[in-house]
Amino acid sequence: MKNIKKRAEKLRLVANDCYLEPYEQHLLWRKKRSEELLQQLAGEGGSLLTFANGHHYFGLQKQKDCWIFREWAPNASAIFLVGTFNHWQSRDDFQLKRTPNGDIWEITLPLNAITHGDLYKLRVHWPGGEGERIPAYAFYVVQDAKTKIFSACVWDPSSAYQMKYHSPDPALTSAPLIYEAHVGMAQAEECVHTYNEFRMRTLPRIKKAGYNTIQLMAIQEHPYYGSFGYQVSNFFAPSSRFGTPCELRRLIDEAHGMGMRVIMDMVLSHSVKNQAEGLGLFDGTQYQYFHDGSRGLHPAWDSLCFDYGKHHVLHFLLSNCKYWAETFHFDGYRFDGVTSMLYHDHGLGKNFNHYDDYFNANVDEDAVAFLSLANQLLHNYRADFITIAEEVSGMPGLAANSSWGGVGFDYRMGMGIPDYWIKLLKHTKDEHWSVEAIYHEHVNRRRDEKIIAYCESHDQAMVGDKTLAFWLMDAEMYWSMSKESRGNIIIDRGIALHKMLRLFTCTTARGGYLNFIGNEWAHPEWIDFPREGNRNSFHYARRQWQLLDDQKLCYHYLGDFDQEMIAFVDQQQICSKEDPTLIWSNLSQQLICFKRGHLYFIFNFHPHNSYTDYAIEVPPGEYQQVFNSDEERFGGHQRIPQGQKHHARDCELFARKAPRIFLYLPARTALILRCL
Repeated sequence: MKNIKKRAEKLRLVANDCYLEPYEQHLLWRKKRSEELLQQLAGEGGSLLTFANGHHYFGLQKQKDCWIFREWAPNASAIFLVGTFNHWQSRDDFQLKRTPNGDIWEITLPLNAITHGDLYKLRVHWPGGEGERIPAYAFYVVQDAKTKIFSACVWDPSSAYQMKYHSPDPALTSAPLIYEAHVGMAQAEECVHTYNEFRMRTLPRIKKAGYNTIQLMAIQEHPYYGSFGYQVSNFFAPSSRFGTPCELRRLIDEAHGMGMRVIMDMVLSHSVKNQAEGLGLFDGTQYQYFHDGSRGLHPAWDSLCFDYGKHHVLHFLLSNCKYWAETFHFDGYRFDGVTSMLYHDHGLGKNFNHYDDYFNANVDEDAVAFLSLANQLLHNYRADFITIAEEVSGMPGLAANSSWGGVGFDYRMGMGIPDYWIKLLKHTKDEHWSVEAIYHEHVNRRRDEKIIAYCESHDQAMVGDKTLAFWLMDAEMYWSMSKESRGNIIIDRGIALHKMLRLFTCTTARGGYLNFIGNEWAHPEWIDFPREGNRNSFHYARRQWQLLDDQKLCYHYLGDFDQEMIAFVDQQQICSKEDPTLIWSNLSQQLICFKRGHLYFIFNFHPHNSYTDYAIEVPPGEYQQVFNSDEERFGGHQRIPQGQKHHARDCELFARKAPRIFLYLPARTALILRCL
């Protein structure tokens, strides 16, 4: 009884993992540190939701009878508001004044001084220098088509878009089945595409494909299009290269009307170095928002690293978290670059192979505290808000409840899974694949954390690498995807394995599943944004939907399969079911069977061996085939009758008598059976 009592007193994170016992005091210290930081920020009895309202105070704010502009710039000696309204001149009537606390600057202007569409910046003076800066809280930033110069833009339309739909009821939606997409490259034409085009042309495709959650990339403004949105300059501004804030709001609203959640790729792990567009040397110092010296420079990304220990920086970042949820009704965030945030060395080139690595001086405890507060803020704002950590080090508790001693994310990305598939395809012949190693890679995850599993995201599709489809079929995709040329063994193998890889990953997922736009139907080639090295071509920064729509090509087989798979996973709530249980495996035959609830998943990865009357031990009862990757409509060979039923019967095998079903298992085929 004493042992039970002692165990009950432990943090749940530690109770779930005895190897964390030596670090329990550190976990408790982290928990207490976040609580104390919250009190420091919000005040005794204060609210984090109220604290994170910087977007209602800073920047250009329209009042009933005036405009008020405020900026935090501790090192500034003078600041002028300049723009099209005063011919970009530093005039006395547009000079900001220091407020009593000394670090915040402010100006009040009559309503007729500034109008919708005006461009503006700050001319900031500091000891020994000056420069034009885009305000930190700029809510819309545009680029001049000729000069390529970015400026803040007053967004005050006479009729702003009004949201019509509520976010989908969490009680009516299953685990997140995420469609990762980039608005600018979502269409077939060779150009930058828009929020409106995505809303009208891509949303219906995603809805038809069955995904219940859209993850939008590159929403925060970024000066370089080719950065894929990961070099952010203006954290409160939706990228104007895709359209206006109202058009983004309408996109999200209509997705909600279709019953889909919309989450955003949130980049708070670093900032672009640019001074004219971003926060670099904003008030003449590097250390205003970022660490000073070498610690403030990310050696791999050539960007600036936030100082999460500063209260003003936390105010900025936490307000940013609330802003996008409040203003645009995003339903969640996928936090980018969390590993980089968590460690002073950003986790670069480091193998995390001992728990000591997560509890030592290399951990940025300020970043841990910030992430804990960000999760608390967002879940207080909306209990069903989704937070996902893109994190590769495996820090325990990152996606565990804060009351357990965790950081509070709902999910973490299963980043090892796509790396495993790519490595397998690159280095191991099919006949040497280990089904047990495949299974272990997919299920070897912490039980107290939920995972977003995926075969490939945008990372695997970037130039310099290949998509799974390209690893499987390579140049044959250019010549042999026509139905008239079926019989090509490379294409046949590619289609079969493309389906099996996705089905295995999706049906072993414990939390959710993600797919990058177009990869579900084997979009050919890679992604390469316009740059000097490719003569600024858009050829590889688009999605060629006409290939999917052409019924004479094989792409639609994979699209149809993915649609059926997602519908099945959604209806059966597979990602939320009990963890997979291994039923049987055979390494030499490359067969594996696992179950989840009343469903049995059987995969034959062997490249050419099919098995007749193969016995699998199951509980007594009747079993019906409910899913079959070999169906003709999915580009298969229709070697198994649809809906086939099997009765478990007692049979002695290997000196063991037990109920078994006997199956025909074709090569490179996956089956799902339901116990009736």
